Amino acid sequence: MNPPLLQFNNKGIYCAQADVYIDPWRPVKNAIITHGHADHSRWGHQNYITHHTNIPIIKHRLGAIHVTGKNWNETFTVNNVKFSLHPAGHIIGSAQVRVEYKGEVWVFTGDYKTEDDGIAVPYEVVKCHTFITECTFGLPVFKWAPQAEVMHSINQWWNENKAEGKTSILFGYSLGKAQRLLKHLDTNIGKIYTHGAIENMNNVIRPMVALPETTLITRDTNKEDISGNLVLAPPSAHGTTWIRKMAPFVTGTASGWMAFRGARRRRAIDKGFVLSDHCDWDGLLSSIKATGAEKIICTHGYTDIFSKYLRELGYDARTEMTQYEGENVEMKKEEDLEK
Repeated sequence: MNPPLLQFNNKGIYCAQADVYIDPWRPVKNAIITHGHADHSRWGHQNYITHHTNIPIIKHRLGAIHVTGKNWNETFTVNNVKFSLHPAGHIIGSAQVRVEYKGEVWVFTGDYKTEDDGIAVPYEVVKCHTFITECTFGLPVFKWAPQAEVMHSINQWWNENKAEGKTSILFGYSLGKAQRLLKHLDTNIGKIYTHGAIENMNNVIRPMVALPETTLITRDTNKEDISGNLVLAPPSAHGTTWIRKMAPFVTGTASGWMAFRGARRRRAIDKGFVLSDHCDWDGLLSSIKATGAEKIICTHGYTDIFSKYLRELGYDARTEMTQYEGENVEMKKEEDLEK
């Protein structure tokens, strides 16, 4: 019996035939990287392969690395194994990895979402035999409202805060969520100010995506100038002296976890907006069905519950342990990077 085309070991997801890893969490020789979040793109590999729009992002975060860029749907072959990258829709530059050998096709999603957010290249269905899917939000309780509705609520919240003479501080991790929010904020309401971590990432992404004007908050920024406007900040800024100087203010956060009752209160946030860069329950199920895959491997998230449900639907589904943790780790890694 032949070994599986992709194997899970203590370094990551490994294709032995090609001697290539996908999103490895320990240093390896050859690594295909799906996107720039810190749980998927780590320092220490000899050779990086990623979509070309992800190159400036990982170079910004990892420093001097040896990296090769690929286009969408461009096939590259390593020891007779065919690889290609396909849009994942998660954040800018995020990719699924298609792996083919002797007619057998596997797809690893990395992190993905099916809604077009106006920033990332929209998710593309890739037919395969085995589909490795995240299930960060793999519970029926997670059902996302359309982005337009959520952004309308955010802009309305900002407008109401401004009318009361309060500054709106909106939290989102610096890569992905911050740019998605920024893209759809209503600049007719006021000016948008940014924390340094977000502004630095904006500067990396602006050559690739048109974003509204922002103003970096510095020591010379006057409190009076910020009043009534909106501040984009990473979650790590919450409760710091940096924020306390902006009073009076109202805080909000945009995250899929805001769907949980009590999440906003536990994080001591005034307002929660349910907005995630990952699939909801329906998005996961529809994506899996569209691939035509019979074998499903569930990683990072509600793996046990989700795989059990898939087996009830008739799929050959199982779980695998990885060091990817979805939205939780994205926020935690952002804080580490900022520090």
